[in-house]
Amino acid sequence: MKSFSAGVVCMVVLLVLAWQTALGQVTLVLKKVPIGTPASDTLFLAGNINNWNHRSSAHMFVRAANQQYYLTVPELTEVLEFKITRGSWAKGEILANGAARGNRGFSTATAADSLYIEVENWQDNFSASTKPHTASANVQFLSHTFWMPQLNKSRRIWLYLPSGYHLSKKRYPVLYMHDGQNLFDSFYSYSGEWEVDETLDQLARRKKLEIVVVGIENGGEERINEYTPWHNKQYGGGKGDAYVDFLVQTLKPYIDSHYRTLPGKTTTGVAGSSMGGLISLYAAVKYPEVYGRVGVFSPAFWLSPELYQYVEQCDLLPSTKLYLMAGAREGEQMVPDM
Repeated sequence: MKSFSAGVVCMVVLLVLAWQTALGQVTLVLKKVPIGTPASDTLFLAGNINNWNHRSSAHMFVRAANQQYYLTVPELTEVLEFKITRGSWAKGEILANGAARGNRGFSTATAADSLYIEVENWQDNFSASTKPHTASANVQFLSHTFWMPQLNKSRRIWLYLPSGYHLSKKRYPVLYMHDGQNLFDSFYSYSGEWEVDETLDQLARRKKLEIVVVGIENGGEERINEYTPWHNKQYGGGKGDAYVDFLVQTLKPYIDSHYRTLPGKTTTGVAGSSMGGLISLYAAVKYPEVYGRVGVFSPAFWLSPELYQYVEQCDLLPSTKLYLMAGAREGEQMVPDM
């Protein structure tokens, strides 16, 4: 009976594949999940086709006899964007090292009949004992799925509010920072936490310096593309314009309308490290009327040598303050590039 049942399941899968091909649908195939994934757990697709419902009954994967999971998506948007969960975001997929992964996605215009996926790890495999949460009480998620119309995808956004924010009617300067998963919480970081929240908590106590910080998570495999204004033949890139447009045209207006901010140029900053430093300088040069404070740390200028000519041709306003920093041991080109 076991052999017969397995054969029936495989036949059903093949029929589903054939049926979806005829209708132009796409079948997602999870060909590999992390070792130790409970066989009793149900896997779900959470995405823009179900309002990011992490346990949508209409988007459950079927586990076949070959131990792979299958889901046919009958109705596709122009761009399908999604992640895999085991019924909750606390059991959602992440990268192998415990870092957050960007949303998966593909264009239905170029999608094949089947899309094969490997899940690297699950969020609940990293407990507080192995990778602790370190974010201060002032840190929160603004949104797990903030829509980026300029890039046609969504992204998780972090928000740091000064401890006195809810006790006052003050308005605050705002700093926009890239690589949001590295800023506040080591649990989500992929290269060490920057301790932005702890640092600002201390500055607020000691020097009464209080600001709002908005952290935009990078898109994982899209990081190079979105943090690079020009296409690099070896590494890709070229979506930097759309990314900085998103910051200025979509995210900043939302923050200014929903929080008590000082929206002017001299009270708005942008900062990042490596490619985040590169895109920060580019954003400030493209939008000199928006950003008056710019932090450029260990910038990956080598990735976009076009930046030098671009900066030469643009005039920053006299009120713009730039802070550039790099170490002499960060590679032979780091100091000359700076």
